[in-house]
Amino acid sequence: MPQCFLFAVIAALALLGHSAFAASGTALDWSDLPDPSAQVFEDPYRDLGPEQLEDVLIVVRLRLRLQQDVGSAEERQKWQELLTVTEDALAADSIDVDWLLDQRQVVTERRKRAGTAGNPQFEGQTITLAGFAIPAPPDADGQQVAYLVPKRGMCSHMPPPPPNQMIRVRLNGDWTPSYFHEPVRITGTLTIDPSDQNMMVVDGAMPMRATFQLDADNVETLETQGERLEWTRSFADHIRAADNRKTGGVKVSE
Repeated sequence: MPQCFLFAVIAALALLGHSAFAASGTALDWSDLPDPSAQVFEDPYRDLGPEQLEDVLIVVRLRLRLQQDVGSAEERQKWQELLTVTEDALAADSIDVDWLLDQRQVVTERRKRAGTAGNPQFEGQTITLAGFAIPAPPDADGQQVAYLVPKRGMCSHMPPPPPNQMIRVRLNGDWTPSYFHEPVRITGTLTIDPSDQNMMVVDGAMPMRATFQLDADNVETLETQGERLEWTRSFADHIRAADNRKTGGVKVSE
């Protein structure tokens, strides 16, 4: 076997091995991304039934009204009577409404951390994850960018997911999403790198808050029903995606 041919074979095998490695990664589900330690916490509001939660809201509203110089004497008397009845009903269910209201800020912070903290186990790891890609303006260095979300319609027809359920993807190569919520499977290096960017999505400006960044090595588009990520392209989707890339996410007056 000629020596030059042997070297060519070895080089080809080396490149093949590198491509196979780049296209593989730890397969993750979206439920793997949040920090597990931030998901278990005391939340007294979570244990309230719908009627009890409504009673707590009534207490807040009535106390606010009574603190203000509004309403006639007759109206204020009715508000006070309703407040007393509502507080007694909560007390009968062993609910300390004053303690509960004092916990609002604490619970808010716990819930915020649960929705933003990323799982440190996958920091710097090569991972593979399937989701729906949203085209985004490129970075200042010209690197193409997209956002990956777990459900189609998020950030447009549906609210955005919590930050630790959104990934900012720096794309490697010429591929970019050709329409909004294009189903894909992406492999790359995952890092916890929080970002917050306002950009135009289908229905208007949207804050894109992502806990993670993924430097993509490989992107597979998923168009078959067997992948369970099928999404019907529409002409409007293509136009919006093209406009978003051209204008850098800035809305252009019609």
